[in-house]
Amino acid sequence: MKTASVKELRQALAERSPKELLEICLRLSRFKKENKELLTYLLFEAADEIGYVNSVKSMMDEEFANINARSFFYIKKSIRKILRNTKKYIRYSPKKETEVELLLYFCEKLQAFRPSITRNRVLKNLYYRQIDFIERKLEKLHEDLQYDYGVELENLREL
Repeated sequence: MKTASVKELRQALAERSPKELLEICLRLSRFKKENKELLTYLLFEAADEIGYVNSVKSMMDEEFANINARSFFYIKKSIRKILRNTKKYIRYSPKKETEVELLLYFCEKLQAFRPSITRNRVLKNLYYRQIDFIERKLEKLHEDLQYDYGVELENLREL
């Protein structure tokens, strides 16, 4: 089966009735958890972006608290999972500020994590890659936001 392009999908959806669109959305939500999460964001959380960011941050807090810190193997595995989930939630929001804010928060939590990530090269590299990624994203924001987030980023540079 050949997948249709976004343009073709848009045209096909424009021809459907509201009832058919509702059925398509509900059927789509049955197949993947990410589809359901995206629909939840669009229907319930898109209007309150600050609340959405805070809920993702609290989820990150819980995940950081549950990390098995007995060996760096488990720490690396858990931190990668947290980053993967964070990036998934970032994709749902079209706002670049949300992306920068959540990644800054991830880096803050990683910097404050004990045992220190400075003792592990892989975690240190992951941390610095995220810092570089945030820098590139900052350039696309408004000047005031660039300054505010830039100050936070400078505090995170010293690991």
